[in-house]
Amino acid sequence: MRLFDKRIISHFDYLLILFVLPLIYLSYHLISETNEILANKQLIYFTLSFFTFIVVFILPIRKKLRWIPFLYWLGILLLAAVEFWGVTKLGARRWLPIPFLNTTMQPSELIKPIYILMLGYLIHNRPPPEKGYSFIDFLYFSFYILLPFVLIAKEPDLGTALVLLLVGYGILFIIGVNWKIWTSIILLIGIASPFIYTYLIKDYQKKRITDFISEKPSYHVQQSIIAIGSGGLVGKLSEEATQTQLKFLPIATSDFIFAYFVERYGFLGAIGLIFIYMLLIAHLLTLNYYFKDDYVIRVFASGLGLLLFFNMSVNVLMVIGFAPVVGLPLPLFSYGGSSFINFIVLFAILENLLAFRYMDLYNYERNL
Repeated sequence: MRLFDKRIISHFDYLLILFVLPLIYLSYHLISETNEILANKQLIYFTLSFFTFIVVFILPIRKKLRWIPFLYWLGILLLAAVEFWGVTKLGARRWLPIPFLNTTMQPSELIKPIYILMLGYLIHNRPPPEKGYSFIDFLYFSFYILLPFVLIAKEPDLGTALVLLLVGYGILFIIGVNWKIWTSIILLIGIASPFIYTYLIKDYQKKRITDFISEKPSYHVQQSIIAIGSGGLVGKLSEEATQTQLKFLPIATSDFIFAYFVERYGFLGAIGLIFIYMLLIAHLLTLNYYFKDDYVIRVFASGLGLLLFFNMSVNVLMVIGFAPVVGLPLPLFSYGGSSFINFIVLFAILENLLAFRYMDLYNYERNL
């Protein structure tokens, strides 16, 4: 039976689970100190993610990679549908209503695993030459990277769009693109930046940038910095964490949960948390060296590592006032179901690709 093959146990990456579990525990601990109702909801999300992990893990993903383009274009259609039938919340149209269920879904979250798998599928079928991808190859991959970026940015959700853009081009950088292309892109971005700021960025996004570069930070960031400063070296007891307990710190369980964590556990705790993230990200990126000829694993591991890195970096820099407030949660840590479950799906896909690689690879190559 597929699941009981000894190769599954021996090739399962236990280090990934080892790095993720402390993040989940610390997240639940902080949320439960602040709001028991939210903590109970988060437990439901944890339970759902556990069963989701199992379901995704046992899927024959590598044997069905030919379905990935279909799923990618389905995701693109859902993103396009947001423009016409999307639900607006807090001034942004990012959600689609689900018929008969009285709820919504966010296509920009759903497309993340398919987006990375699509790049893996394309690169597997078009591996890089010795000197890296040419300009024509770069344009080919850029089409699949820029299409979701444009649709998500239009919602508007510039934070998620930029993260996906950086992940896509980060994957190409790791896999290999001729250095002359990167030099040209950097020069082009530098020249086009004034035009982008003037004509392509919306007013509320300009305000975020203005708040960021102004001498006085916004109220949210001010309270976040106060909470971080009050944590000192080793932090405070829960009842003494007044910034959070007295509701001065806004969105303490989601976007600004890092500030609450530092208020509780201080500078040393912050260093420890970031260290866990960096171990996880470094482990994902080192898979490139173990699977040099398996571009599906390389692309997906790199994409997941970059996705974690950019989300974590932007969130941390945001709460300490070094980046504009864009509403990106701290991955696997902030309260919420969609982002958490989505990351669990990403880990399940990677574990699937790793654990079943020897069993599925022959069948995949034969049927390609």
